[in-house]
Amino acid sequence: MFSWLKNPWKRSRGGRKAADPSAPQIIPRGEHGISRKQISDYALKVLYRLNQAGHEAYLVGGGVRDLLLGREPKDFDVATSASPEEVRKLFRNCRLIGRRFRLAHVHYGREIIEVATFRAAHDVDGDGTTSDNGMLLRDNVYGSLEEDAWRRDFTVNALYYTVSDFSVIDHTGGLADLKAGQLRMIGDPQQRFHEDPVRMLRAVRFAAKLGFRIEKEVETAIRELGYLLEEVSNARLFDETLKLFLSGHGVASYELLRHYRLFGQLFPETDACLSEERDLFPHTLLLRALENTDRRIAEGKPVTPAFLYAALLWEPVRRESLLLMRRKMPALQAIQVAGDAVVARQLPRVQVPKRFSLQSREIWEWQERLARSTGKRAQRLMEQPRFRAAYDFLLLRAESGEELAELAEWWRALQESEPVVQAELLRQANRPGLPPEGGNGPVKKKRRRRPRKRPAAPASS
Repeated sequence: MFSWLKNPWKRSRGGRKAADPSAPQIIPRGEHGISRKQISDYALKVLYRLNQAGHEAYLVGGGVRDLLLGREPKDFDVATSASPEEVRKLFRNCRLIGRRFRLAHVHYGREIIEVATFRAAHDVDGDGTTSDNGMLLRDNVYGSLEEDAWRRDFTVNALYYTVSDFSVIDHTGGLADLKAGQLRMIGDPQQRFHEDPVRMLRAVRFAAKLGFRIEKEVETAIRELGYLLEEVSNARLFDETLKLFLSGHGVASYELLRHYRLFGQLFPETDACLSEERDLFPHTLLLRALENTDRRIAEGKPVTPAFLYAALLWEPVRRESLLLMRRKMPALQAIQVAGDAVVARQLPRVQVPKRFSLQSREIWEWQERLARSTGKRAQRLMEQPRFRAAYDFLLLRAESGEELAELAEWWRALQESEPVVQAELLRQANRPGLPPEGGNGPVKKKRRRRPRKRPAAPASS
């Protein structure tokens, strides 16, 4: 796979040793494993059209990295000398997005090819492009291919593939780091993280996805500068958490986030709960939820952020609801109040869109309904669209040590049994309810009131 790294000398475009040690390493077509058959037809169309219009254009970033590693890229990004406005003139199906980082999105149905103009470093202080602590506010200073390579985040993401001669170009030593399985920052990690703290999360995500180790200097900077994530918008952090946890490597991402003390910057209340053991046992629900999510993604099954966030915030919700129940608040109301409060406190850190937070709250509230429903009411619950997510969450709770094994087994048997057995289960009066800490005791059977007899009407005279 890495035959193109056998010769440590840098090469020129003609394949000869380069006299200039700062010259890029260029891997010609015959010495790397990238084929146009592996690249999206739409990405190739964008590359060729930009070239034909007289612009430089390269496949760049994760797409090139993954192809060199023998992986199937999730998407393809293009870097070009054309300005965003010039890209839009070439493609009628193009939309320009972003202020902080101006990009062109070329739409082909559901597939989007992201096209970015070569960027250069910011040399002018106090020009309004950075905040007081060095965070980039705007990144629209355009430059050359080499300048673009040196302003990217990690060396393994600064590799370029061109359709002009089908070579791979490396300005920053990314090919060597790719072979070594190492994530190395381009430039000083402290400065680069100040420019954009989200790069710390990207380091964790790439390390989890690729199985790479993070360079020691980068590790040190992450541990020291995690607090900078407090300055990142909650909407942007929501997008990053989806990439961390819903890309098929959620368990590894979670473990690395906790290892580098970044998880607490994203979910402070959950992190505080997870740092304490419960009845001498560690909390495992979130880990099991991420394992299930990774497995579903590997099997090509759908996943939803609502279930993920229900798991991420469950421990704070559970604890707060128990406190409310001990103050004599009904269990269902306690879960509703606790859920609303925890979500409200979480929003300043990671924004959870309402369409997902509402579903997460429903999953929590349904835990109480599943524990209290009997007879026809239980049957009606199974017919509702929210049942499956709530039931799966109940199973997670049971598997994670909450005293719900009997309740979970009852619901499983109810779904899988023959009609005769199912009818008997529904008739059971002493079906298991909430665990002892639920606080409200077993469900009492309501007495049916007899209709009152109306007084006889007075006889008409």
